[in-house]
Amino acid sequence: MDVPKVEQNVAPPVLTEAMLARLDKPGPRYTSYPTADRFVEAFGPDAYAQALQQRALGATVGGTPPLSVYLHIPFCESVCYYCACNKVITRHHERAAEYLAALDVEIDLHVQALGARQSVSQLHFGGGSPTFLSDAEIAAVMDSLRRAFRIVPGAEVSIEVDPRTVTDERLRHLAGLGFNRISFGVQDFDPEVQKAVHRVQSFEMVRDLMASARALGFESTNVDLIYGLPKQTPASLARTVAQVGELRPDRIALYAYAHLPQRFKPQRRIDARDLPSAADRVAMLGTAIRGFLGHGYTYIGMDHFALPSDSLAVAKRQGRLHRNFQGYSTQPDCDLIGLGVSAIGRIGATYSQNVKTLDQYYDAMRQRQFATERGLALSRDDLVRRAVIMALMCQGRVDFESIDLAHLIRMEEYFAPELEQLQPLVEMGLVRLEGRGIDVTPLGWYFVRGIAMVFDRYLQADRTRERFSRII
Repeated sequence: MDVPKVEQNVAPPVLTEAMLARLDKPGPRYTSYPTADRFVEAFGPDAYAQALQQRALGATVGGTPPLSVYLHIPFCESVCYYCACNKVITRHHERAAEYLAALDVEIDLHVQALGARQSVSQLHFGGGSPTFLSDAEIAAVMDSLRRAFRIVPGAEVSIEVDPRTVTDERLRHLAGLGFNRISFGVQDFDPEVQKAVHRVQSFEMVRDLMASARALGFESTNVDLIYGLPKQTPASLARTVAQVGELRPDRIALYAYAHLPQRFKPQRRIDARDLPSAADRVAMLGTAIRGFLGHGYTYIGMDHFALPSDSLAVAKRQGRLHRNFQGYSTQPDCDLIGLGVSAIGRIGATYSQNVKTLDQYYDAMRQRQFATERGLALSRDDLVRRAVIMALMCQGRVDFESIDLAHLIRMEEYFAPELEQLQPLVEMGLVRLEGRGIDVTPLGWYFVRGIAMVFDRYLQADRTRERFSRII
């Protein structure tokens, strides 16, 4: 496999206003291709069950690689105004009991379809706030998962935590249950920004929890940040970057805030006049990238950074980076089971997503029926384009011969219009077309979403992109 020709730890280039105006457009994050907005309701519970059956048949013939499992806990005690996740705001913790009972049914449905003790190499609890659950409830969920699946030695077992809902004792409990990776939702340390988004938590709180996580032996710690929030300025974000550098998490995720109040009701509580200007957003991104590179982090791609010793940075250097619905990953491409409301999965050449409301989910589980609301069976063209887009997003290179052999096409002919569309990006210094390959340049790596968009057939046919976050 070719190692990506992307330089590490270099300061972001100086970008002209014309370039930014041309490139700073809405676009997908490509945790999948086709993207989730292309899923259709014609793909329902029966189609999902058939996909699982085909995987089970494959296991009896030649074996199958381990699974990845994502489990969605939708509950939060309070609303964060920026949030676009599927969540249920409640202080009634007893509501979790019915949800966990439904999860047990969904887990059992998968065991019936796939067989017991399927190997799992990646397990992730997301939300919402998984730490809304009590210690006993998290233990019960893990017991259910371990009865149903075989979590292989060395598996990545991760959980997202709200620092306001955990203590040293809770972290010790999570470690004892087998969690070895932890992600802290921080977003910003500036008090004014925290008040504006209704999420107040001190730097000292996160610092102490991270120290505890390290002492308890968590293999990787992650901090989530957002730029473009109300009341945020380049100077205030620079202070947060410095504080995160002091914490020195193994990984950092820096997301761009997408203000879409027409889609996400909590965002209507944000005064649009408090949002930073486009110029300030660009300045924030540059400040953050320079700051994290200055602290010794490797730029993984898009919005992810990692210490050079972290497995994600190692995978990037060795050309082994992958991408799934949780973002960049060291795990090889594998089937993903999504459990819980709105959870997304991938089985074979299909994608699926569960229903989005608790009532719908509970009704499906009472009927002992998969909760699939929509999905997609990928066409041959989808598979070819997915291979190209993921090669760009993960390796920064597309080797024509590899695509030709894997999909029985000739890249120059199949993608002739797209290669023509790349020419302006070549002239801007974002990509190189050399020999029979496409290489993302160090400059282009900061806009890799825009490069991948060229090969997105659905996006090229549909110019309505406001549902996506902006590239910058």
